[in-house]
Amino acid sequence: MNEFNQVYVGLDVHKATIAVAVARTGRGDPYYHGTIENSAAALRKLLKQLSQSGEALSFCYEAGPCGYGLYRDLTALGHGCEVVAPSLIPRKAGERLKTDRRDALMLARLHRAGELTAVWVPDQEQEAIRDLTRAREDMKALELKSRQRLGAYLLRHGRVYDGKSRWTQAHFRWLETVKFDSPVQQIVLQEYIDTVKSMQKRVADLEAQMHAALAGWSLGPAAQALMALRGVSLITAMTVLAELGDITRFDSPRELMAYLGLVPSEHSSGGSRRQGKITRTGNGHVRRVLVEAGWNYRFPARKTRDIEKRAEKTSEGVQAIAWQAQKRLCGRYRALMEAGKIKQQVVTAVARELAGFIWAIACEVAGKAHGSKAVA
Repeated sequence: MNEFNQVYVGLDVHKATIAVAVARTGRGDPYYHGTIENSAAALRKLLKQLSQSGEALSFCYEAGPCGYGLYRDLTALGHGCEVVAPSLIPRKAGERLKTDRRDALMLARLHRAGELTAVWVPDQEQEAIRDLTRAREDMKALELKSRQRLGAYLLRHGRVYDGKSRWTQAHFRWLETVKFDSPVQQIVLQEYIDTVKSMQKRVADLEAQMHAALAGWSLGPAAQALMALRGVSLITAMTVLAELGDITRFDSPRELMAYLGLVPSEHSSGGSRRQGKITRTGNGHVRRVLVEAGWNYRFPARKTRDIEKRAEKTSEGVQAIAWQAQKRLCGRYRALMEAGKIKQQVVTAVARELAGFIWAIACEVAGKAHGSKAVA
């Protein structure tokens, strides 16, 4: 990277345009440079105007739907760039005016003052895996929605399945026997059934792609290690690592728990201290799969055949951490339930500690720590 010339540039990025503001160290308030087209040619022209001698500039823009392409372009050209978290940008409580110009000036000013919080930017391989896991998650949501609509349609017309489990082969065989007097309603039924099957196939296809992508992924060994944990299958392991990347970048398990929004909120004033619900900040995709995994610890600790089969592919150190996690979290669930806690709160508490064991396994794979630190 070239020598930094203490020029801070705030970018308010949109699909077609970018509003640009510049702040220089020791030169008063930032000024508005103008609006440019969101294109590679316009960006190169801007760089020539702001860095006439080839010095490095420091850019920032908010994380949003435009992705990280601008970040990669700027860093490739030798300039600094931060993608900042929109929810953590300091804002005046009474501010009621919002324009692209004001946003760019605010970003430039706060960037110069060091008041912005940068998000972790994945590389292109990491982003590709993340797109894959999120696509599977989206297709699963569509599958669940199509199931709900089919079930509601049948219930509305008094067709109720009395079998043990729905969406099994037996259930679909029963659906083939359902008949309506109206030909139109029969067509509607078939369209609903076909939609459910189509969504199921899409989910299965994406899961097959995840299995295929695991072998060539740089974080594949870490994902295999996480699958030694109870309740952490391929979907959960790949989702966690695709969203978080290298988990060892967190200095402690507590930092990871806070990042995932699994710690209690707090309001303290004077001598009073009150804790509330979890903060729900950070990455909601990881928080969701960890809570789902937490439900598996409501049963007694036991090394089942499936868990042992996954654990055999990992080191002895990882297996020891996974067994320690199972003993602690199963006991934790039982103790909190006996104390009269609400079941959902108990599972959330288990998910919070599970994040700590995930951190410990990631550190074990990287050779940086041992599982005993997970619950420190």
